[in-house]
Amino acid sequence: MKLQTPMLVVKDMDKSVSFYKKALGLEVIVDFGANKTLTGGLALQALESWKEFIGAHEVSFGGNDGEIYFEEDDFDGFIQRLSLLDIDYVHPVKEHGWGQRVVRFYDPDKHVIEIGENLNAVCQRFIDSGMTPEQVAQRMGIPLAYIQKCLL
Repeated sequence: MKLQTPMLVVKDMDKSVSFYKKALGLEVIVDFGANKTLTGGLALQALESWKEFIGAHEVSFGGNDGEIYFEEDDFDGFIQRLSLLDIDYVHPVKEHGWGQRVVRFYDPDKHVIEIGENLNAVCQRFIDSGMTPEQVAQRMGIPLAYIQKCLL
């Protein structure tokens, strides 16, 4: 068994493709009309064809019961670029207890998108602040060997 790709059902394909391009820099790499695959492996499926596939009359959106997760090496630069767009935030940037900064927002169909700071960048940020690798491991709650691997 092998997972191939996450897929989101969208009401307006053009609007969704535009959103993912502007917000995340994703591009269409495979276009089947009602289904498009974007860089990174995310697929979008048109609502009407999805209804046919599953034999449903209604599909609900905005359940806040899952998310698509991305990591960003240049988190501060990404947040700055995101601030130029009209984004419906789940929450602004926050820092989790282990030190990773994240932001969550909705796409046009109310799917939750999370962008997290790359964990290697978190390790480096802590090292740059003067922490030792041992202190970083303690702060992040992860093994010292992982911290050392991040710093190579």
